[in-house]
Amino acid sequence: MSSPVPAHPASQPPQSSQPIFRSGAVARLAGMPVATLRIWEQRYQAIRPTTVASGHRLYSSADVERVTLLRQLTEQGHAIRLLAKLDTESLSELVRTSSAPASNSATDAHPAQPALSAVVVGRPLASRLQRWIDYQPQEVSLQLVAVFDSLTDARSAAQQASERGVDLPGVDLMLWQAASLQPGAQIELHAAQSEWRARTAAAVYRFSSAAGREDLSKAGAEVFHEPPDDESLGQWLISLAPAATLPGRAISPPELAHHGVANLADHDISAPRFADLGLTEFAAIASEVACECPSHLAQLLLQISSFENYSGECANKNAADAQLHAYLQRIAGAARMLFETALEQVAITEGLPLPRATEAPSDTTFTKADGRQLKPTPLSS
Repeated sequence: MSSPVPAHPASQPPQSSQPIFRSGAVARLAGMPVATLRIWEQRYQAIRPTTVASGHRLYSSADVERVTLLRQLTEQGHAIRLLAKLDTESLSELVRTSSAPASNSATDAHPAQPALSAVVVGRPLASRLQRWIDYQPQEVSLQLVAVFDSLTDARSAAQQASERGVDLPGVDLMLWQAASLQPGAQIELHAAQSEWRARTAAAVYRFSSAAGREDLSKAGAEVFHEPPDDESLGQWLISLAPAATLPGRAISPPELAHHGVANLADHDISAPRFADLGLTEFAAIASEVACECPSHLAQLLLQISSFENYSGECANKNAADAQLHAYLQRIAGAARMLFETALEQVAITEGLPLPRATEAPSDTTFTKADGRQLKPTPLSS
């Protein structure tokens, strides 16, 4: 009995594992830049093409399917560095089940961050950011709403839109690329920020005076020296996400912008835990020990509490004044709560009694945890 004659290779359908596609074709099929495909291969080993004798990298149909799945998932906000660890079957399942990143151990530990909308002033910066969006893991999904050459152009465009009856939705970030940062720059930046109703303003500079940086920082803007690599630029952008995407955060006037501490003031402000007299006594006791931190903390709390009260008692000329003083009072209250917790921790560590919560005078002699007795002494003026 004769053996069956094998079919000619050309007559057989290509197998999914047969490498036949070049990188350009794979990128077109997946709808992505070739450079992104190479980054995924070289940095994350998300795809492993076959290198043939000619030196070209070739991809199979299975590789094309995997790249397409990776592209879909990164567009949803999943990070490529996490997806790279999953097999193709897991990627398919994730695409089927996730309208939002969920139910997968690789992504649950690192959920996608909220999308950031940004107006960018400086076309070179916009180009770098777009490159980062394409090449980097999508830890932050960035949407470039508009790009302008100057802050004046950005402000004018927003004003013209308003005159035509177009209601701009507001954005998370106003990003400004400044070749030279000088004092007074915060005025123009915040004018553009206000027109676009941006939550956070930030400047990336190449050269700057100390006074220029200080003016912007005091006004509440984020300031960053422009790095040579896109990855550092992207990591800085990621660091802005919490301040720029606070849920329900009201857009404050530029002079009230304050990153970080404003979050604390969103919570309920409790009444002071320690009375002024108690803090004064504590400062005097603490000065008896080698470390002066307890005394400094007590005196800081006295000042912060006084400023908190002062802000609440300030006269208001108008609604804007009232808003400003209420804001300052809440910020001072949030700071006071932090310092109260710090003082408590220091007192426990040093074996000191906590300050009293009443203003009643006392001749009490305090006993430390080690048995030593301390009596308050007058503070030096």
